[in-house]
Amino acid sequence: MSSGDNAVRELIYRSCRCLDTHDFDGYIALCAPAFRYRIVVYSPELRKEMIWLNHDRDGLAALLAAVPRHLARLGSLQRNATVYAIERDGNGGPARAVSAFSVFDIDNEGRPSVFAVGHYHDAVDEGGARPLLVARDVRLASRDLGIGSHVPI
Repeated sequence: MSSGDNAVRELIYRSCRCLDTHDFDGYIALCAPAFRYRIVVYSPELRKEMIWLNHDRDGLAALLAAVPRHLARLGSLQRNATVYAIERDGNGGPARAVSAFSVFDIDNEGRPSVFAVGHYHDAVDEGGARPLLVARDVRLASRDLGIGSHVPI
């Protein structure tokens, strides 16, 4: 495993931790200026992908800035990610990482339940002083999120 792979893994894990702790400024700081965040889910009924959320960096920052003004679900969400693969095209483009994730809803009594399951498909710019997320496609396997959350998955 290369030091570049370790840095990409650390970036992905840090992004989950920032969202878990509501460190939204920290999360946005992990994103490149051209960042794009999408939540995508396949609908077997429609036989096509649905895009549930699609924001650039500024749009996501605005969404996150508004989180304290919304009613919040009781308890907390905890993200667990496992990086499966990191690939580079050899042409200096972004690294591509695929990670499995599960998000647990921990209620006020400390009881966990599964909130969402899927894969992160990340593009990572490694050209600067530290790696930055260029894009994250959240590909959900689960389609029932109950009341949902204003905090990205």
